[in-house]
Amino acid sequence: MKTAALLFIICVHLVSGGSHSLQYFYTGVTRGINFPEFTDVGLVDGEQFVYYDSNTRQMIPKVDWIKNNEGPEYWDIVTQFAQGHEANFKANVGIAMQRFNQSGGIHTFQWMYGCEWDDETGATDGYEQYGYDGADFISLDLKSTSYVAPVPQAVITKQKKDGVAAEFMKNYLTQICIYWMEKYVQYGKSSLERKVPPQVSLLQTDPSSPVVCHATGFYPGKVMMSWQKDGRDLHEDVDVGETLSNHDGTFQKRAELNVTPDERKKNHFTCVVEHKSGDPIHMILTEEKIRTNSAGTGSSSNNPPVTVLGLVVAALVLIPVVVGVVMVVKRRSGERRSKQHQ
Repeated sequence: MKTAALLFIICVHLVSGGSHSLQYFYTGVTRGINFPEFTDVGLVDGEQFVYYDSNTRQMIPKVDWIKNNEGPEYWDIVTQFAQGHEANFKANVGIAMQRFNQSGGIHTFQWMYGCEWDDETGATDGYEQYGYDGADFISLDLKSTSYVAPVPQAVITKQKKDGVAAEFMKNYLTQICIYWMEKYVQYGKSSLERKVPPQVSLLQTDPSSPVVCHATGFYPGKVMMSWQKDGRDLHEDVDVGETLSNHDGTFQKRAELNVTPDERKKNHFTCVVEHKSGDPIHMILTEEKIRTNSAGTGSSSNNPPVTVLGLVVAALVLIPVVVGVVMVVKRRSGERRSKQHQ
């Protein structure tokens, strides 16, 4: 297995309106690849603000607003906290391998937890989830204050964590986490409340491949992307991706349109990008606006080729977050949407 296959891109769980979030992602990886055995990443409103790994063994600030507001004592405490989890995670990877009857290979064990706060309504929420090799392992149900084990290998963990550990985590998520999130939001208010508009491009590998509407560099991360055909929203032949974080704290998203060159000539297609930074952006699909590698198509001689997209993805891979929990986050987002309709 190639190392790159293990460097999953984080899919940030975004909140809307006047909501704020504080999240932590811990990842333990088996030895044998060019990646730290343990990483710890903290995010506020989707922006990475602290980072720790088993190579440096030091929690470091990733944004000025936390660096300028917390002193040596804070960094000593969070570093010791991370070092403790590092030891636990190295052991947990081995334990999980035993439970799944695995004697070798590359494996990951992840822990994601966080809280959310709506500063307009005062509503709060929290969550804690574990993943192994990119699949759900165990999660906390805040309502029942008990753990849910979707796989037999996690039943032992559930039995150990139900009770005192579950009560402790619920208290942390509903009180302590909210306290620190409010503090961090005040620290980074000017940065977290900024509005940066997206840069929108149309990309295509060759004339027969989908046309990608790519929006990047925007903040905050909530954005709506869609394709229209002759002025009407198009749902078929459209694939809208997840919102992903860039290395500089901004976000990117893509929406693919699967149509033939003949269909594009006969109809009027437009990519619509809606972001709170300004009016909706309407990118009309024309051959001249497409950036492509294919010679003689679009304006490849005047625009960067579609490999620009590859470079963007490569930059994302460098984000120090290994997230097999991508699937976990997706699932949580889906559960949240379903709850809103119950």
